[in-house]
Amino acid sequence: MDTIHKPADKYFVMVREALIRKGTEKHKKPSRMRDFILGWQDGLVNVLGIILGMATATSSAKLVLIAGLAATFAESVSMMAVAYTSFKAEADFYKSEMEREKCEMREVPDKERKEIQTIFHGWGFSGTLLAGIVRHVTSNKKRWLDMMMDYELKLSPPKYSPLNIAVIVGISALIGSLIPLAPFMFLPVGTAFWTSIAVSSVFLFIIGVYKAITTAGKPLRSGLEMVTIGMLAAVIGYGIGAILGAAIV
Repeated sequence: MDTIHKPADKYFVMVREALIRKGTEKHKKPSRMRDFILGWQDGLVNVLGIILGMATATSSAKLVLIAGLAATFAESVSMMAVAYTSFKAEADFYKSEMEREKCEMREVPDKERKEIQTIFHGWGFSGTLLAGIVRHVTSNKKRWLDMMMDYELKLSPPKYSPLNIAVIVGISALIGSLIPLAPFMFLPVGTAFWTSIAVSSVFLFIIGVYKAITTAGKPLRSGLEMVTIGMLAAVIGYGIGAILGAAIV
């Protein structure tokens, strides 16, 4: 026996195909690598500048390590706090916009239906077909709300909790901070100075290349940009250390 397709089934297929065609317009959900790079790069660059400045001002590896470790833990806690508050603000904004849309769907449904109509009209639907699709979408409150959030406001729900993101950023900042600091744990200050620059440059270049490969952009350019940012911090730290060292002496 042939299956009888209801009109709603037809509209469901059309809506699904339209969403697939327009799927590239939706925002990408955040990845764990983005959160890792955020903390890792910030920790490495900031601590690199601090310890190179200290290494220029003093020949004591102990003082460099103390300053570096203090900066490492302060940086990690600071990045964790910043990540938590910023991503919580994003989550709170999404929730507030969702509640606003729910309220408008209850109080001014005709206006909200018109907005759905405008979305699908922009995708090439018109006439009775457009009217049927609008009825289908607005017949289900969740589907209606999802359409408004995704395609009118261009907002995606947070994939991870702010606390989860903060932990990832804090740990990655800690790991990144230890990279330029490691040479000073095993080598004399003079040797550790250049070793730290070399090791940090290699890691910055690798992470820059990886970021370009996994997101968008040119790997070589992205790697060089990462190195340039890190070395700029190193030059500033070196200059401040040299000035302070000369002034103290």
